[in-house]
Amino acid sequence: MTGEMYLTMGVLVFVILLFVFEWVRVDVVGIMMMVLLPILGLISGDQAFIGLSSNAVVSIIAVIIIGGGLDKTGVMNQVAGPIIKIAGKSEKKIIALISGTVGIISSMMQNIGAAALFLPATKRISKRVGIPVSRILMPMGFCAIIGGTITLVGASPTILLNDLMVLGGEKLEPFGLFTQTPIGLCLLVSAILYFMFLGRFVLPVKEGEEDKGATLTLMEEYRHLESTFELHIPDTFEGPKVLGEMAIRPTYLVTVVAIAKNVEKDKIFVPRTSDTLAPGDDIVVVGNRENVEQMAADFKFILKNELEEFAESFARTNAGMLEAVVSPRSELIGKSISEVSFKQRFQVNPLAVFRGDKIFYGGITQLKLLMGDAILLQGPWEKFHLIKERHNPHELVFSSPLEGEVLRPDKAKLAVLWLAIALGLVMFSGMKLSVCLMAGALGMVVTRVLSVDEAYHAVDWMTVFLLGGLIPLGIAFEQTGTAAYIAQAVLNFIGNVPFIVLLVVIGIMTSFFTLVVSNVGATVLLVPLCMNMAVMAGGDPRMAALVVGLSASNTFILPTHQVNALVMRPGGYRTVDYTKAGAVMTVLFMVVMMTVIYLFYL
Repeated sequence: MTGEMYLTMGVLVFVILLFVFEWVRVDVVGIMMMVLLPILGLISGDQAFIGLSSNAVVSIIAVIIIGGGLDKTGVMNQVAGPIIKIAGKSEKKIIALISGTVGIISSMMQNIGAAALFLPATKRISKRVGIPVSRILMPMGFCAIIGGTITLVGASPTILLNDLMVLGGEKLEPFGLFTQTPIGLCLLVSAILYFMFLGRFVLPVKEGEEDKGATLTLMEEYRHLESTFELHIPDTFEGPKVLGEMAIRPTYLVTVVAIAKNVEKDKIFVPRTSDTLAPGDDIVVVGNRENVEQMAADFKFILKNELEEFAESFARTNAGMLEAVVSPRSELIGKSISEVSFKQRFQVNPLAVFRGDKIFYGGITQLKLLMGDAILLQGPWEKFHLIKERHNPHELVFSSPLEGEVLRPDKAKLAVLWLAIALGLVMFSGMKLSVCLMAGALGMVVTRVLSVDEAYHAVDWMTVFLLGGLIPLGIAFEQTGTAAYIAQAVLNFIGNVPFIVLLVVIGIMTSFFTLVVSNVGATVLLVPLCMNMAVMAGGDPRMAALVVGLSASNTFILPTHQVNALVMRPGGYRTVDYTKAGAVMTVLFMVVMMTVIYLFYL
C-alpha cells in the first residue's frame, strides 16, 4: 500500500467515527470532506465541490421540488387516501402498502426519485393515522433501494452490467430486462415482512410535540374537550330542529363543528345557531366522551366508532385546533363572540375561552372578551393561515404552532403535467437524469405551482451537503487505488473456494464498497475483477457480475446511500438507527439473494 492509500483509509475511519458518535451534524461531515480531502492531496481542488453539481445531487434537488409541488396542490392527498382506506390505522398494513408501492415504482425509475416523490404522501399518512413517521420512512426508504433490483433498469449498477460484461475482449450474453426479477421480488417481500414483524424492535419511535402536534397538546390542556366524534341522526329523529334551540353547548359542554346535510349533499364546517339538524344528517362534535355519549342518548343519535363522513376533512393534515390570544390592541376587547359575528368573520369554530385560571366551555358566545383571553379555535388549517395573512394581526395572536398550509388544488393538473413531462424526458429523451428532472421542477416554478421561495424551502439542504461531501470521498478511494487494492487483496486471500462461496464473498465485498464508494463506482471497479475470479474458480462470470450489480443496492448500515440520506432528516434518524435496522437488513439481503441464486440460477 502507498501512503495515499493509508491516508484514504484513515479518512474513512474518521468519517465512520463521526457518523457513529455524532460529534458534528452529518452535513458538516460532508463539508469537512470537501475541505479536508484536497488539503491532504487526495483529490484536486477542482474535484472538491464536484459532488454539489453531480448528476445525483442535482437530481435529488429537482425531484424534491417536484414532490413539493405535488404535495402543495393536494395530489399527494389523493395518493394517501386509498392507502389509509385499505390499511386503516394498522402500522403493519401501512408499512406493507407504502413500502411495496414504492418498491414497485422504484423498479422502473431511479430509487431516489421514487422515494422523494412518495415522501410527502408518507408524512401525510403518518400524521393522519397518528403513527410516528420514524416507523414508516425507513422501511419506505429501504424498499425504494431494494426495488431497484427488480428490473435491469431499476438502478444504475444493473443498468451498467451489460456494458461491463466483457471478458477476453468479447462481450458476454447480455441480461434481459427481467432476468433478475425473481431475486428482486423475493428481496422486496423479505424486507416488507422483516419490518412488519420485527419493525417494533429495530425501528425508533420519536415521540414529542412534533409528533403529537398542536391539537393533541391542546386537548390535554382543555380536558373537557377529549376528542372529536361523529354522530348520525337517525330517521326517527323529530326534526328538523334549530341548533341554537337544542342548547347542546350549554347543556353538554359539547360543540358542533360540522354538519353533513346528506339529503342536500352539502357540508357546513362552521355551523351557526340558526342552522338546523334533520334526519339523515351527520354531525361532528368536540367534547368529553362521557358528555357526548349522554347527548347521543338523550337525542337518540348514533355515535360512530370513528370519523367516517368527515375522515378526510378532519384529518390532522387538513384541520386542527389552535389557541389565539386577544391582544392589547384588539378590536374584540369588550365585545362578545356573537356581537362580532366571530364565526362568519374568521370561518373557524370557537370551542372554549381561557381566562386567568378558569376555562369557560359553555356560554362563551355571550362572554365579553378581555385583553389576554385565550380562545381555543377549531377549523381547517387553510382558514388559520388566511386569518394570519389577511386579518388585522392585532386582533388575534396565535399562541400555539400553526400547522398545515394553504393548498393550491387549482394547480393540481399543472403539477401532474410537469411530473409527466419530467418522467417522459427521463424515459425517451436520452438526456441526463438531472436535466430531465430539473425541467419538471423549473416548470412548476414558472407556472406558479410553487413559488421560488417555496421551492428553496422544500429542499433539505442537509441532505445535499452530506451527499455532496461523500462523492469526493468516493473519488479519492478510486483515484488513489485504495478500492482496487482492497478488492484484489480480498480475492487473493480467499484463494480457491466453491463457486457459491466465492459469490458470497463477492456480495459481502460489494456491500462494503457501496458504503464508502458510489454504487456505480463499486460496480465499475468490481465487475471485471469478480468475473475473472469466477472464471478461475470454474464458475459462470455472468453470475459474478449479477451478484455485484445486485449487492450494490445492499447499503443500509450507514446513511450514505442517497435514499437513506433523503429520509434521515424527516424521520429524525441518527446513524445508530440505520446501524440497528440496517445490520439485520444487510444480512437478510445477502441470505435471500444467495438462496434464490443457488436454487434457481446456478
